[in-house]
Amino acid sequence: MEVKEGKASIETKEGVFYNPNMRTLRNISVSFLNAASTEIGSLLDCTSATGIRGIRYALECKAKGVVMLDMNESAYDISVGNAGRNGIGAKVLHTSIQEFANTTKAKFDAIDLDPFGTPAPYIFDLMKISKDGTLLMVTATDTAVLCGAHAKACMRIYGAKPMHNELCHEAGLRILIGYIVRDAAQFNFGIEPLLAISDMHYIRVFLRLKKGANSAAESVGKIGFASACSKCHSFSYSVGFVPVIEMRCDFCGSEMVFSGPLWLGKLHDKGVVKRMLSDDGLDRHGFELLERVYQELDLPFFYVVPKITKYLGIGGVPFEKIIRNLGVEASRTHFSAEAIKTSAGIEEVVNAVKKASAKGLL
Repeated sequence: MEVKEGKASIETKEGVFYNPNMRTLRNISVSFLNAASTEIGSLLDCTSATGIRGIRYALECKAKGVVMLDMNESAYDISVGNAGRNGIGAKVLHTSIQEFANTTKAKFDAIDLDPFGTPAPYIFDLMKISKDGTLLMVTATDTAVLCGAHAKACMRIYGAKPMHNELCHEAGLRILIGYIVRDAAQFNFGIEPLLAISDMHYIRVFLRLKKGANSAAESVGKIGFASACSKCHSFSYSVGFVPVIEMRCDFCGSEMVFSGPLWLGKLHDKGVVKRMLSDDGLDRHGFELLERVYQELDLPFFYVVPKITKYLGIGGVPFEKIIRNLGVEASRTHFSAEAIKTSAGIEEVVNAVKKASAKGLL
């Protein structure tokens, strides 16, 4: 079957994975590379399948030295055919990520890792083929693991305790970045997050690697732990591998549940995101997602308004009124349509919700 996507035209066949629902993410990835770099001299697509990503990067991002890998023989064959069909000089290899990373001398300007499930087993080897400034794009579709439905699996795979509450998607994303930071530090790489999103069934992070022991140490220094109250829905966080974690909520006295280690630094480069928003290659969903990212405060975690109103025993409250009543920085967030990110603490948020309630407390 022929599929046209972006500037690419590919053939798909049974047994070779192609997900049309991920077209939005591929559009975002193309937009990201164009916004984050003026030139991509070499690019690695670690899991090519039909070759659609690598082909689009070559055609739409002017990536020159594209290498595509896949262990599946049928995927390898169709990637070779699709590369020729689109007239790109990509090198397609029938091999694993680990074998390639441990046998090549190449270092890449950009690396795309979009495996089935967890990306964790591949991060260490990708550092061997990275360099200062490498753009690393990593997808995780094991969101049930990262978001706490399978907590033991998360601790086993990522070495971190997840959250299983309304904060779980942001916590899962930060666990993934924290995992990458720890592996990268072993190669004296620090990281600079340029974009990090949670959407549908996936988490995707876009990072720039920064070479140097100081950069690595600086990134490791932004890892810590977070805790959340299941009653009033407050949260707190603290950097460090041995931080002081409050086990009781300062506001309501209830037990707090903790998560980590996870990344507590910034998630986005608003300059990159702004440039992406001017890309007419984005579809409507991709544009709206990036617009929410651009508008949200880049702070760890958020308050879910319906959870707080339920705790207070009051009805629905307009978000705009809450934000005005806070009197400090506040925004909506792409992690939840019902949440607010703010520098305010739980007591200030509760007071703002009370003031914004048209009916008042019951």
